[in-house]
Amino acid sequence: MIKTKNTKTRFAHALLGLFFTVLIFLTGCENSTIEENLVKDECPTMEEEVNMDELRERLTDLQYSVTQENATEPPFNNEYWDNKEAGIYVDIVSGEPLFSSLDKFDSGSGWPSFTRPINEESIVKKEDTGFGMVRVEVRSRKADSHLGHLFEDGPPPTGLRYCINSAALRFIPIEKFEEESYEEYLRLFQ
Repeated sequence: MIKTKNTKTRFAHALLGLFFTVLIFLTGCENSTIEENLVKDECPTMEEEVNMDELRERLTDLQYSVTQENATEPPFNNEYWDNKEAGIYVDIVSGEPLFSSLDKFDSGSGWPSFTRPINEESIVKKEDTGFGMVRVEVRSRKADSHLGHLFEDGPPPTGLRYCINSAALRFIPIEKFEEESYEEYLRLFQ
């Protein structure tokens, strides 16, 4: 059953990739509507399409399912829900810095929760009407990864709760900022 679903999903992704390739070829990537729906903010190349296949190989099944298929991981059974180390959380797909441990709090939800992103421009908010609810979905801007949802029941100073899937994130502890080329974010912790 799972194999069939994965095969169908891969086939759908291949068809979608082919569709965008033809559309981009025909339009010369001048149409901003096409660009807005692509993973990157520039015209993709054949190499970037291969990278989507590499992405499937690089991510775990759960990471791929959450970031690319809008799934949700189980609460209290994920990597970062109770992480208390100092550092930043980056998009598992692109490495784009998203959240800081300085804005992380225990919401009791079982998922990592933050009062705000490091930079508002690093995320995109979209209306999500799935499962008979109206919610605000949170996605990364650069890679268009599904991250989680935004709720208005958080603590001060923002009153917001960015409820994020651990599977969409990679944690970079402060001591690895330089090694991982995130040294500019040391300023947040000084």
